Amino acid sequence: MTTPAQNKQTAIAFYELMFNDCRPTEAIRRYVGAEYIQHNPHVASGKQGFIEYFERMQREYPGKHVTVKRALAEDNQVVLHCHQHWPHDHDYAGIDIFRFDDEGKIVEHWDVLQVVPTDDKSGNGMF
Repeated sequence: MTTPAQNKQTAIAFYELMFNDCRPTEAIRRYVGAEYIQHNPHVASGKQGFIEYFERMQREYPGKHVTVKRALAEDNQVVLHCHQHWPHDHDYAGIDIFRFDDEGKIVEHWDVLQVVPTDDKSGNGMF
């Protein structure tokens, strides 16, 4: 059984490897459990759907980058608050939620994304 702190480090390492290093197959192999349930409607559920999506994103958006701004962990879940930069598109503020199995492997993912606006009436920014 892993701790919430260990799961938090795993979620960050997973994101770094698949998003910034553009190695989704290796990220799946290292950090994902027997199943991978996806709740993002743009990505097919399962490991192969994830790999295909991020391989396509790598081709279409070379130079994409994510910065983890906050990471919270409780029990078997981790929440990452991230700044996603997609060249030739928008930047996004994202919240990713990961569920882990008892071996500390990611088995489920949810996310929400919001375009970072150019006009910020709050004056506080997205991060």
